[in-house]
Amino acid sequence: MVLLTAWQIWTNRQNTLSDIETGTLNLANALNTYTEGAFKQSEVVLLGLTDRIEKDGIGPEQLERLGVLVAQEMDALAQLNSVVLYDARGDWIFSTNKPTALHSNNADRDFFKHHRDNPDRGVFIGPAILSRATGAWVISVSRRIDHPDGSFAGVIAATLSLEHFLKLYRTIQVGQFGAISLTSSEGRLLVRYPFQEQDIGRDLSPAPIFSEYLRKMSSGTVDFASKVDGIHRIYAFTRSNQYPLVTTVAVGQDEAMQAWWSQAKQSVAVVIVLLGLLVALGRRLIAHISHRIRAETALRTTQTTLIELNHTLEILAREDKLTGLANRRHFDQSLDSEFKRAKRLRRPLSLILIDVDFFKRYNDHYGHLAGDECLRIISQSIKQCVRRPGDMTARYGGEEIAVVMPNTDESGARSVAEAIILGIAHAQLEHLSSPFGTVTASLGLVTFTAYDSKHDEKALIDQADRALYLAKSQGRNRLSVAAAEVQGESA
Repeated sequence: MVLLTAWQIWTNRQNTLSDIETGTLNLANALNTYTEGAFKQSEVVLLGLTDRIEKDGIGPEQLERLGVLVAQEMDALAQLNSVVLYDARGDWIFSTNKPTALHSNNADRDFFKHHRDNPDRGVFIGPAILSRATGAWVISVSRRIDHPDGSFAGVIAATLSLEHFLKLYRTIQVGQFGAISLTSSEGRLLVRYPFQEQDIGRDLSPAPIFSEYLRKMSSGTVDFASKVDGIHRIYAFTRSNQYPLVTTVAVGQDEAMQAWWSQAKQSVAVVIVLLGLLVALGRRLIAHISHRIRAETALRTTQTTLIELNHTLEILAREDKLTGLANRRHFDQSLDSEFKRAKRLRRPLSLILIDVDFFKRYNDHYGHLAGDECLRIISQSIKQCVRRPGDMTARYGGEEIAVVMPNTDESGARSVAEAIILGIAHAQLEHLSSPFGTVTASLGLVTFTAYDSKHDEKALIDQADRALYLAKSQGRNRLSVAAAEVQGESA
């Protein structure tokens, strides 16, 4: 009986440790998903702002429109502390902070040096810093801005408040000796709960998680005694697949095992004093298991919520915010997929490129805000003409819109293109700077029917673009279809 009880105590200890490790790792994964979502939202915002700045410039009117757009984004994204635009010298051109914070120079910041010295256009996540404008601790997310010739023009940076992450961390019970931290992949501490200001920026790279385990795996659990306070903890860590970030959740091992240790002592006492108390111990064990099931159920609910949030973010990342159509990135992915499917199944694939006629004149005459509204109306008019679920309408760039129509021959695509021209005409958008008096569009159509391996989606776009150019050269406000011999030369 004593041996059986001892074996059970040991087994329960191993199971409890396994449950703690599993629960802690699940929590680390869930927090990593949340963190990736927060940074993904910020990256999407910066991507849209960068495109707008590089396309429209930074004149007074452009900065005013930029301010309106940024204000809308900050209202929707609670994690954003500020959005700042810097010129090539590091001086502030635009900021969401109070005017008294302007005219500061941030050329000494790590994110500015990174973009100034590296031509890479990717997002950069900097260390935790103390905001010179608000006095709050923030993490910077930034992108490089280039002149048309590719030279460095400045930096657009969004800052995420550490308090946003701490607010979430405080709602999670990790015990008196537990901790939750977010670090860079090199081991530099960004934010930690419980929060102590002196911890920010601490180098954790010598710790076993960074010096040993992350070199072999992207997530896992490990236990060791902290070199800071000597407390033995169980650590669960997860490295982000999208950003150079590591999320760590730690619980004090003795504290986490307290329930098991209490149960073990009770079991020994029961065996020594009265075997009859095994019934009471069984009830206690059932209560413990029920509590664990409820905790796991709550965790699964949280994970489901985070997964749904991540799905929503993925949808936002594929949509053009101005027109509501698919964005260029989604268009490229969709065209690549549909082109391969068309070749594999030997079915036609049609592409229509649409360009709003004299759109620059429209912007110059009516202003860019009116130009944005014009694009929204034209986009919705085109979308109403493209009705099949498998077809896709996307903003190709600027005032250009593309329609991808799988399993559609030239005749069917021509009908849709003509309907688009009529739909735009029915909109009756005044355009006094156009010889037509209203907003019109030129269309280029190409249908893929060739199956030669030399053809690819780039050739399809080139043919549609040439057809569009021909429509413009012939007087605009018309449709031009790529020549059949060009489409089928390798059929």
